Formats: sequence, C-alpha cells, structure tokens
Amino acid sequence: MRVNTKLFGEIDIDDDKILHFEGGIVGFPDLKRFALMHDSENDDEGKGLSFLVSLDEPAFEMPVMNPLLIKNDYNPVVEDDYLIPLGDLKEEDLLVLVTVTVPHEIEKMTVNLMAPFIINANTRKAVQVILNDEESCPIKYPVYEILAKAKEEAGKGDK
Repeated sequence: MRVNTKLFGEIDIDDDKILHFEGGIVGFPDLKRFALMHDSENDDEGKGLSFLVSLDEPAFEMPVMNPLLIKNDYNPVVEDDYLIPLGDLKEEDLLVLVTVTVPHEIEKMTVNLMAPFIINANTRKAVQVILNDEESCPIKYPVYEILAKAKEEAGKGDK
C-alpha cells in the first residue's frame, strides 16, 4: 500500500505491517488502520519517539513511545474484556505504546499513561484502552527531564 504522509512523505507499507484497531482510537473511531513508523535517522530500533500514522487519513500522525522508557514500573491493569479483540496474546507479542504531547515549550512534554495502545505484534490487532487509575497512570506525565537525563547518561556510556 502506498501512502502520502505529512511527516514521512510518500511511503510503501507492506500489508503485514498494518495495525488494525477494530474500534478505532479515542476521539477517532473511524481511523482503524495504522502503521508504526520510526525516525530511522534518530531511532533505528524504535527505542524513542515513533509515530502511529493513519492509513485511513494519512495527514493524521500521532507521536508515541514505549512507556517503560520513562516509567520502568509502568504496568497498568487492563480488564481481559478489552484484550479480546487482540486474539491470543502472548507476552512476547505484547507491545504497549503511549501518546506523546510535544508543546511549543518542549520542557513541558508529557505522555498519556491513562490511555495506552496495546498491540499484538503477531496478529497486528490493536486496541486503545482507558484506565481507571489516574493516580499511577496520569493523563499528563512529564517526561522531558527523564528523557534528557537518559540521553545524558547514554552519552557518558559512549565515551
């Protein structure tokens, strides 16, 4: 499938790379097909900022990241009923992502830990769930300082 995206330009997406959100995503129930794109120049292993690019509306791109990169104890409790659309989910096939908000003042960057995307990498089926634990999974979890510190520590390891 060939798609013209706002951020990545014209790209080819193999059918076996398409993520299917049967119920859409929060606020966008009609957007059901996505591709997970990485900035290959800065993130060739998907260990930082990635983007969920809608294949139903290619101008729609959402920055996402692995929540364990900024909160290593992130382990939300998700009711089994929410996971049924994913099919047989094995731990090694589980991918969890959270949305990233990058405002003009980058120091105020946050992630939404309350509404994670849960993906079965084997079936490529995905859901977005809303958690009921705002105390440990806030909507706006500040991440700039965490990421800056991690980058600084990684730089020390390169020397």
